[in-house]
Amino acid sequence: MNTEKDFSPLTPNIVRALNDKLYEKRKVAALEIEKLVREFVAQNNSTQIRHVIQILASEFALSQHPHSRKGGLIGLAACSIALGKDSGLYLKELIEPVLTCFNDSDSRLRYYACEALYNIVKVARGAVLPHFNLLFDGLSKLAADPDPNVKSGSELLDRLLKDIVTESNKFDLVAFVPLLRERIYSNNQYARQFIISWIHVLESVPDINLLDYLPEILDGLFQILGDNSKEIRRTCEVVLGEFLKEIKKMPSSVKFADMANILVIHCQVADETKLTNDLIQLTAMTWMREFIQLAGRVVLPYSSGILTAVLPCLSYDDRKKNTKEAASACNHSLMKLVTPEDDEDEDEAKSGSTGSPSREDGQPKAEVDSNDMLNASQESVGFSNISVFTPASADRPQVTLDLDGIVQVLDRHLHDSSTGMMTRIAVLKWLYHLYIKTPRKMFRHTDSLFPMLLKTLSDESDEVILKDLEVLAEIASSPAGQTDQVSSCDGAENKLELKVPESAKSGQQPSTGSKAVDSSPSTPSMNSYFYKFMINLLKRFSLERKLLENRGAFIIRQLCLLLHAENIFHSMADILLKEEDLKFASTMVQTLNTILLTSAELFQLRNQLKDLRTQESCALFCCLYRSWCHNPVATVSLCFLTQNYKHAYDLIQKFGDLEVTVDFLIEVDKLVQLIESPIFTYLRLQLLDVENNPYLIKALYGLLMLLPQSQAFQLLSHRLRCVPNPELMRTVDESKYMDSKQQVASKRASYTQMDYNELLQHFDRVQSKHLEVRHQRSGRASDHPDRKLM
Repeated sequence: MNTEKDFSPLTPNIVRALNDKLYEKRKVAALEIEKLVREFVAQNNSTQIRHVIQILASEFALSQHPHSRKGGLIGLAACSIALGKDSGLYLKELIEPVLTCFNDSDSRLRYYACEALYNIVKVARGAVLPHFNLLFDGLSKLAADPDPNVKSGSELLDRLLKDIVTESNKFDLVAFVPLLRERIYSNNQYARQFIISWIHVLESVPDINLLDYLPEILDGLFQILGDNSKEIRRTCEVVLGEFLKEIKKMPSSVKFADMANILVIHCQVADETKLTNDLIQLTAMTWMREFIQLAGRVVLPYSSGILTAVLPCLSYDDRKKNTKEAASACNHSLMKLVTPEDDEDEDEAKSGSTGSPSREDGQPKAEVDSNDMLNASQESVGFSNISVFTPASADRPQVTLDLDGIVQVLDRHLHDSSTGMMTRIAVLKWLYHLYIKTPRKMFRHTDSLFPMLLKTLSDESDEVILKDLEVLAEIASSPAGQTDQVSSCDGAENKLELKVPESAKSGQQPSTGSKAVDSSPSTPSMNSYFYKFMINLLKRFSLERKLLENRGAFIIRQLCLLLHAENIFHSMADILLKEEDLKFASTMVQTLNTILLTSAELFQLRNQLKDLRTQESCALFCCLYRSWCHNPVATVSLCFLTQNYKHAYDLIQKFGDLEVTVDFLIEVDKLVQLIESPIFTYLRLQLLDVENNPYLIKALYGLLMLLPQSQAFQLLSHRLRCVPNPELMRTVDESKYMDSKQQVASKRASYTQMDYNELLQHFDRVQSKHLEVRHQRSGRASDHPDRKLM
């Protein structure tokens, strides 16, 4: 530096001392400057004051010579001390050159700059707040300084500045938030520590409402929560906890919608190998739980995104128990927000601006794919391959449920083979809930959901299958599913009179204007999807014999509880009557017959068939009989159940013309076992009345003659030996007894009026078809004597 240059009002001695390499001499020069500036203050000579500051800044602090820069820094600090309360008038000129030195490569000079700024701020106090962003920006750089002395100095300045902000009520939060939002994404550990400490301070100041700006910094806070430093994570947890407390205290002023997507992002784990992500996910899920409970229907437009994040967590193991519990609470609370009012079509209520044609007979028109669909995004910093959803109607004042987006998420989880069991159960619960609360809108998605729901019946979990059956049963019985058009596969020649139990009726939504379908095989109680369901279920059993073998009885029994046993058996019998695969038809009839005779769920249906005292029960018997003919032994057991003993005897007489295979004899063996079961107690007791039940005894003897000398043969033979002598059983007035029997028979006959000859002819026709098919497959039985038992 040219010491000959005129630096007045600074004296040559001051200039030389400021340029000296010794700190003590620079300190003496600073004292002289302080004295000089005090005189100018006393004279109110602001021109000279600014001139001194300008010289110290441009000629010294910003000089190329390091000792000169050090002298300039201490000189500027001396000016500030001399100015005292008036330093606020010159803060811009004082601060800017000092902050420039924060970027100096010399660590000693950065330390002196920090010391100088500390003195300036200490004198000015609250007057520095208009320049807070400049100070914060400079301090954020020093927070990550590699030199420990510089870091120590910056921490002193940082504490001073925090004290000033805490004491003041003039902090400009609006101007500061953009800078905070920018710096919060720093990856430097020390910078993060600096940022989170400032947020903690600002959040604790009563006069500063940082909660209003939380949507702008929340994502950054979750990024900091994933820091490797335990101390930083702990501080961030505290800050987030304080924010959540405030949200609970003042939910009406919280911008829930602006933060919903941020939580959706962080509820999803991008890298499961990183342990800190567990903390992020748990915290975000906890926030989401509170948001749903506090905000209510405000979060409905984001429901598909929330489900995307929540559903996978439901299958977590005990290692993530807390996250799983929080996710479960989110799922439960969100489900409760969906109400019947979400089934209303707002677009229809308006002037029909969509332009899509409406369906006839009051049916809702199809939803239009538009911007209401939730769009995936990957805008979050540091997160990729994570679904983000935008609200379906952000500009609408009324909150609407984006059903399309929800169904899309649920369907995707059902299709994903890696989806956990609890997640699959939750998905099915959601579908059931939506069909209950929003049936009209949900039936627009039924055709796309139906195949996957049928496929889910092959799930390895019984609980999943149960929930799946509940959904399918609701689809099949909901009035909203009634349509005017029945698919060609549903058109049955014989109309089915289907019933629905009272338990199934309760809780169903009322019909939404869709009229009953006269041409449908079902009444309005069982809609047009019911028959389609039965057809597809049997088709699935036909294609997956293991499913029929392992889960068939379980599925059918549950359906009998959900949709009334008579409906299930009536419709399946009708469908099997037209089944082209006769082997499958026989197997299916055998399965249905076993369920009918053994399952507790079928108690009421068995009683209905037992006496055949109504036209309905007779019609049901005839329907079952025609399909049961696919399996001769099952047909006989049905006759036993319905007390058609003479017809059972006539059928057994025809067994001599059938192909008696090992499988056939096994079925007869099982029938004998069933006769000994509690189901047929009434039949065994009827053996006491020998005179009035001769065909029952003949039919049983017929079975006995069919059996080889086996255990079943011994069992039935022993039973028949117990049949009493009719003479010994006559203990009452015979004439009165016979009158009573005739009255019962007459009453039964008045309802039945069945053409048993026609039924026998039908039996013959069906068995002829079976014989023809078996011969086509494997040749005549006479060519394979080992396949026939004589």
